[in-house]
Amino acid sequence: MKRLVVVESPTKARTIRNFLPKDGFRVEASMGHIRDLPASAAEVPAHLKHEEWARLGVRIDRDFEPLYVIPRDKRKVVQQLKEALKEADELYIATDEDREGESIGWHLVEVLKPKVPVRRMVFHEITREAIEQALRNPRDIDHNLVEAQEARRILDRLVGYLVSPVLWRKIAPRLSAGRVQSAAVRLLVLREKERIAFVPATYWDLKALLEQAGQTFEAVLTHVGGIRVAGGKDFDEHTGRLKEGLVAGRDVILLDEAQARELAERLRHEGWVVADVEERVVTRSPAPPFITSTLQQEASRKLGLSARQTMQIAQRLYEQGYITYMRTDSTHLSQEAIEASRRTIVERYGKEYLSPQPRQYQSRVRNAQEAHEAIRPAGRAMKTAEELGLTGIDAALYDLIWKRTVASQMADARLRLLTVHLEAGDREPIARFRASGRTVEFPGFFRAYVEGSDDPEAALEDRDQPLPPLKKGDRPRCVQVESRRHETRPPARYTEATLVKTLEQEGIGRPSTYATIIDTILQRGYAVRRGNQLVPTFMAFATNNLLEACFEKLVDLGFTAQMEEALDEIAQGRQKTVPYLRQFYQGEEGLERMIDEALRRVDPREVSTIRFPQWEPYVVRVGKYGPYVEGPVDGQIVTASLPPDLAPGDVTREKLEQILREGQIEDRVLGIDPETGMPVLLRRGPYGYYVQLGDDEQAGKPKRVALPPGMEPAVVDLETARALLQLPRTLGTHPETGQPVLVGIGRYGPYVQHGRTFASLKEEDDVFTIDLERALELLAEKEARSRPLRVLGTHPETGEPVEVWEGRYGPYVKHGRTNASLPEGRAPEAITLEEALALLEEKASRKEKTRGRRRRSK
Repeated sequence: MKRLVVVESPTKARTIRNFLPKDGFRVEASMGHIRDLPASAAEVPAHLKHEEWARLGVRIDRDFEPLYVIPRDKRKVVQQLKEALKEADELYIATDEDREGESIGWHLVEVLKPKVPVRRMVFHEITREAIEQALRNPRDIDHNLVEAQEARRILDRLVGYLVSPVLWRKIAPRLSAGRVQSAAVRLLVLREKERIAFVPATYWDLKALLEQAGQTFEAVLTHVGGIRVAGGKDFDEHTGRLKEGLVAGRDVILLDEAQARELAERLRHEGWVVADVEERVVTRSPAPPFITSTLQQEASRKLGLSARQTMQIAQRLYEQGYITYMRTDSTHLSQEAIEASRRTIVERYGKEYLSPQPRQYQSRVRNAQEAHEAIRPAGRAMKTAEELGLTGIDAALYDLIWKRTVASQMADARLRLLTVHLEAGDREPIARFRASGRTVEFPGFFRAYVEGSDDPEAALEDRDQPLPPLKKGDRPRCVQVESRRHETRPPARYTEATLVKTLEQEGIGRPSTYATIIDTILQRGYAVRRGNQLVPTFMAFATNNLLEACFEKLVDLGFTAQMEEALDEIAQGRQKTVPYLRQFYQGEEGLERMIDEALRRVDPREVSTIRFPQWEPYVVRVGKYGPYVEGPVDGQIVTASLPPDLAPGDVTREKLEQILREGQIEDRVLGIDPETGMPVLLRRGPYGYYVQLGDDEQAGKPKRVALPPGMEPAVVDLETARALLQLPRTLGTHPETGQPVLVGIGRYGPYVQHGRTFASLKEEDDVFTIDLERALELLAEKEARSRPLRVLGTHPETGEPVEVWEGRYGPYVKHGRTNASLPEGRAPEAITLEEALALLEEKASRKEKTRGRRRRSK
């Protein structure tokens, strides 16, 4: 009997082939979805192109009937699968065990129209045991899951295709709305608004360095004269004043600089005594095994990976049979996994590190689905990354999963916490200090894993921080007392990790969608990365203004979570798709009415205006060519473009005024150049200020030179301008080639040049005073960067070298004309040839898809 097994990817197919008899089974890949709603007008069938609904791909008047098409790049795959099916006696659908995988399987059956029996085999790890068990226990396709996925797809299409054109008409072209994406953008905007409204407060306290029995320790001031010293939590973030209900001098004492310094000076020379010692033993329990969102968060914190990078690596590990299915919101572990973990703990750490009873965890995720296991090493062996032969970033992520799984079955850690209260001073007011110490009595699961956190101190939890032996009445020696100034900080911007955590807590989206959501937000220009922060743009503010004004339900976190609950109910067969879609679109407060209202009553200028009391009398508007500031300057309302790298939360009234005033500086004549007799002008262009020799009307192209970074236009006089216009100038000749070495200013700032090599000046270099010796240093550095960091080997197909280079945006691997960035946080010296080939293959595949889309659009 011949059996055809269809999975989604070639890697998964290769792994499964290892566990199936070659003479009885044929395993093929569908390359993901083989059909979908039309992605463009070109994909709409010819006989439907005249239909108004065809581009939407959903026939609303026929109970939201979807139009499915086979994309051009999937037609060959479909044909190959049909040919393979002709030789088969049974068809096994082995796509992933989630809604999307079920949907892919259903589409395969609908398109292939098999005349042989169809089996649905499901597994959450690719091991011999799991595959054999799945073959023995097939089931039918779950049509409730298919309906839920179809409902999600239709909801996303309705929101994306019908709301986005409103944004185009009212704000700017090429914007997009999304059912989950827009709620995530709103979270970023709301946090940035909190930062704008934030008013910093300053407070002071003291830190002392004390000595007892030859050991030093630190203590911080908590009370003065019996009144608690104010800290950051006591200040209102919107006013910078003490919170309502707190009275200075009664509830808290608010030290200023003079008082803090005076108290520190006094206490250095007065007596210190231990007033009280508190000791307690606490336990810490291990975190649950990974689910998709917590894996993304930990990989971001510990490995510096983006959500997308984490999912790509996890997908690779799953398809190669190393971990269980990586899209899950269940923390449940199978009995097999628990037994394997507990056996590994005894073998590697000893029986005392084993939890007394096996641990099972309940998911804390809102709307969690318990269909899958947690993410863990596949199989029963619990092999380490080294034992599996994994290297590089694959090994790092696998190691994280391995440690978290094993730790979940380990004993609690026991910590002894010591808090010492000290009194300082020989006269009133007496100052009270606190010193804290921690000793790990039993490390427990710390031996394997300590959960990361956005708080760097959390990483120290597994380390001892002891105090010297102290008891009530002891008099430690004061070594030093210093006054410390503190300033309250605005709420931190979201990182990928904290945004994923918030989306998960609010029940918005699904673990498998978070990486795509963040990518879309960045690609559409709603946010930019600054370090690990996601910084919303002014375009995000304008878009959110419109959505809050006319589509409030769509960006309401509670409503978005309710949509997820409705999809869950459809997946469980407790709710029907069509009534829900009808209510969503055509209900009294449905999407259809919202769109009509938005088109009729929204004032484009108003929704594109961003105003805050702190910015008055200036406002920021988002126009066709980007954000600009508008406001009065010398009695006239004027405008000026905002710098592209200016974040909304970094804007101040003073900054807006400066931008407006600089924007109004008109071209001015600085004087006449004595050598040529032509005027020397100071002008402002799209990239900043520059000086020019001669008018535009004079014959030939006038010479122009940009002002160096940091040079204010107000200080530019004729002498400075003439010095700039002499650039580029020759510093001397290169000692090796005899060619001239030049210094000049280009679009990207000052540079030195030798032949075809250009090197930017550093911040400490001056374009007017730099000498030949320094220029040669900069050129040598640049030329070193023009060579690869490493040559990994030769490409197996072309024989050409595969190299690692350092680029403007970070390290990347290179083969021929294909470049692929290294994953964030991945060290160039650790990358392997195998990893590089995978990155290059993925990049080449994306480029080919882009070319295909361009050809089709033409």
